[in-house]
Amino acid sequence: MVIYQYRCARCGPVDLALPMGGARPENPCADCGGPARRVYTAPSLTRPGAPLTRALDAQEASRHEPKVVSAPPPARRRPAAPADPRHALLPRP
Repeated sequence: MVIYQYRCARCGPVDLALPMGGARPENPCADCGGPARRVYTAPSLTRPGAPLTRALDAQEASRHEPKVVSAPPPARRRPAAPADPRHALLPRP
């Protein structure tokens, strides 16, 4: 759904959520039902959130400035065995 802006002669600006491409030059006003003409406005371009922006920036930087690795990452440690002896009776995958 896309939000289109219309202007009603009685109510003023009205926002309508319509399917993309479903905007007509004139729609009934959501408040009074009178005719409302479509107003062409700039698109609502939003910036992605901070985590996505950081990931995209890191991806872009890795094209020209790859990180140099001097050693493999440390091995993951296995979790300690539970102290409860009943856990040994559970089925294992």
